[in-house]
Amino acid sequence: MATNGHDDKAPEILTFPCTIDIKAVGRRSARFEALVHEIVSRHIGPQDLLSCTTRESRGGNYLAITLTIRASARMQLDAIYEALSASPEVLMAL
Repeated sequence: MATNGHDDKAPEILTFPCTIDIKAVGRRSARFEALVHEIVSRHIGPQDLLSCTTRESRGGNYLAITLTIRASARMQLDAIYEALSASPEVLMAL
């Protein structure tokens, strides 16, 4: 069994490199968007950030940030999701 939580013998769903959306949700603050960019940027090159959109919740308390990136490997995506999930300011990473 693999130590990364994935069965290394399972077929890969994505073909790399690929374009994929990374979404992070957190409480709306002046710093949240910059934090998400900072975390994701540690794992990609500047040319791999293709777009960014933000959306406030109906009540304005939460912010959803979607970064469209060019991913080069499954390990890279795993590292991004792990780093986002480790941040106490990120309530959900999809």
